[in-house]
Amino acid sequence: MMKYENTTTLVAVFLTLLLTTTLALTSATAQESHRWELPKGATLRLGKGRIYEIAYSPDGTLLAVASGIGIWLYDTATYQEVALLTGHTREVTSVVFSPDGSTLASGSGYRDGTIRLWDVATGETLTTLTGHGSGVLSVVFSPDGSTLASGSEDQIIRLWDATTGERLTTLTGHTSSVESVVFSPDGKTLASGSRDNTLRLWDTVTGERLTTLIGHTDIVTSVAFSPDGSILASASYDRTIRLWGTNTGYTRHTLIGHMGNVSSVVFSPDGSTLASASGGEIRLWDTATGERLTTLTGHRSHVTSVVFSPDGSTLASGGWQTLRLWDTATGERRTTLTGHTGYVLSVVFSPDGTTLASGGGWDDTICLWDTATGERRTTLTGHRSRVESVVFSPDGKTLASAGWETLRLWDTATGDTRHTLTGHRSHVTSVVFSPDGTTLASASYDQTLRLWDTATGETLTTFIGHTREVTSVAFSPDGSILASGSEDATIRLWDVATGETLTTLTGHTGHVTSVAFSPDGSTLASASGGEIRLWDTATGERRTTLIRHTGHVTSVVFSPNGKTLASGSGDRTIRLWDTVTGERLTTLTGHTGDVFSVAFSPDGSTLASGSEDGTVLLWPAATP
Repeated sequence: MMKYENTTTLVAVFLTLLLTTTLALTSATAQESHRWELPKGATLRLGKGRIYEIAYSPDGTLLAVASGIGIWLYDTATYQEVALLTGHTREVTSVVFSPDGSTLASGSGYRDGTIRLWDVATGETLTTLTGHGSGVLSVVFSPDGSTLASGSEDQIIRLWDATTGERLTTLTGHTSSVESVVFSPDGKTLASGSRDNTLRLWDTVTGERLTTLIGHTDIVTSVAFSPDGSILASASYDRTIRLWGTNTGYTRHTLIGHMGNVSSVVFSPDGSTLASASGGEIRLWDTATGERLTTLTGHRSHVTSVVFSPDGSTLASGGWQTLRLWDTATGERRTTLTGHTGYVLSVVFSPDGTTLASGGGWDDTICLWDTATGERRTTLTGHRSRVESVVFSPDGKTLASAGWETLRLWDTATGDTRHTLTGHRSHVTSVVFSPDGTTLASASYDQTLRLWDTATGETLTTFIGHTREVTSVAFSPDGSILASGSEDATIRLWDVATGETLTTLTGHTGHVTSVAFSPDGSTLASASGGEIRLWDTATGERRTTLIRHTGHVTSVVFSPNGKTLASGSGDRTIRLWDTVTGERLTTLTGHTGDVFSVAFSPDGSTLASGSEDGTVLLWPAATP
């Protein structure tokens, strides 16, 4: 259990030793952090995971980042990574330091629902607190460090003894998820914000509700007390921030101007300024007058968390993709820390295997990674919504990507857009090059498939027949047949030359999420729900059904020699199957979110998996 007997000097010594040792280890190679705390069997990690919340240590020497895979600790003198704390089985949604800086508390999402207390000096887990019935969205220490409060999706707030880990009391009354909790400076009051559009103030000694603050018309996402405790700030999806007088319970100011949901608010250490985040922007407000002081822009993705350094000179902001540090006096950006990514919806290797492309789910970007070092080579931007699918041309000179209603063809040498392909009337879900690279096929929620001339960007053919959204498309190895999977629960095989349907494969009872041809074209794999089916492409007969995943299968792909099939699933696992016997060869675990995409390297030696947790993992495939 935790102890608060350490002196400040001893803690400082421990921190110094930790940082010095870790920095010495990481300085030996720039890619070392890509290999920290890897899941068993994985060889490399691309990306650091989606950012959920950030927090400074009380002395300002560390910045903690709650991410999709764990907690990253940065040294604020260099802003180099010094540790990655892992142990939660889902994304880390909240993080906070104890007042003396010796302990870190973290809360994790749905299907984990635990709180962990970490020893900052060693990185070891001190204890794990259980009891919430769903994801933990917010954790906070009392000012004296004796109590920890947690808010959860289960609509409950719990108070814990921070020394023993024992549960002290349970606060009930909210009618939806508790998004944020915060202690008043004197520790006597706890404020909570909820998806039920209200704030509540609680007596921390008796557990009684003191009052309910009503005024927001949508979800209350974040709450913060001013340093003197006289003001409570609240952020909401109604695009406003409210400043409440804690003595009266009335709104002093309503701050308007944000064009989207407000996700985070925080007071400066002297209480004169309030920072708020909405979409990709941060605003600074004068707390006395409610006037906007300045707007900080630059994030390409949603800003999830903002926090002032203890001395107030720096504001840190975490987007799903990047961390930015701002000078609070000038509003100038001091530095940007990259490497974090949003959902990874699609991964694909270049033909020579040296580069991996990943499509982002919420940051609308495509990242190109060096598969040897794990370093990001470049980021391609231009899509205005999530990138569902990416694929290299056979010669590797072009990358195709699918966004909302558009496709883009990129020059992989320069990163420039060669063509923007328009014509689909809804979301484009999947793209694939023909074997000779002259044609691109796309599938869309508009229930159609299209063939495009890759030289001109013109539409060649539109395939019509599915009665629901088309989710996946694949060319046969000789380029004569196109396979498509749909939410109408069918797979269609099309004659590429005529555009006619050759056959319709039925039997799945739900959405078909992925289709893939074997390298010799004799077999088609399809995924729906938790099952995978293998079909004889000549006869249309089902050969076998593979059922082992406990979540929906999102992606299937054959190894280059056709002997192995890989599948990614919503159960967070990747499975490898023997395509002859149908037997499961192995199960790869380690992602903390749904696995959206899997891809083999051209030589079949490596398997890549892209996940909701904001990372790509590389695994030795060890195929027969």
